Amino acid sequence: MEKLWSPWRSKYIDSFKPGAVKEKGCLFCRELNEDNDEKNFIVHRSERSIIMMNLFPYNSGHLMVVPKQHASTFNELEEETCVECMRNMKLAMNIITDAIHPHGFNVGANIGRIAGAGIEDHIHFHIVPRWTGDSNFMPIINDVKVISEAMEDTYKKLMASLQKCLNEMNC
Repeated sequence: MEKLWSPWRSKYIDSFKPGAVKEKGCLFCRELNEDNDEKNFIVHRSERSIIMMNLFPYNSGHLMVVPKQHASTFNELEEETCVECMRNMKLAMNIITDAIHPHGFNVGANIGRIAGAGIEDHIHFHIVPRWTGDSNFMPIINDVKVISEAMEDTYKKLMASLQKCLNEMNC
């Protein structure tokens, strides 16, 4: 029998238990104001948005683009912020492609709890790398997703690809 090891999932699961302590305020706003990008898995900061890893990824390399402006819908975002978010989605796909070579992407936003937003008060955009055959029997039969690489290792690969992209100015 093979064992699957994904200890970071337990934090997510525990956050739904009765009596679980929830930090006050917006998670994204807290992390935007901290000066510890490696701890928070922030890959890139620009003027109006950041690129960061999802702590509970659907696949290895799952990134999010998060506007610095606290807003829950597109209509609340300033126009310049919308434009920069799109640029950062493009950058995120470029560095994921260079770092881990996916076959495709799912890109989108879950706006509102009913649409699946885990953090519904601060709009953010998901960039999920996909590979041929990544939907195997595990999520279908067991409701389990296998993430095959430690987040710290993926972070290092993404950071190296970001530096390569910025140095070559082809991102």
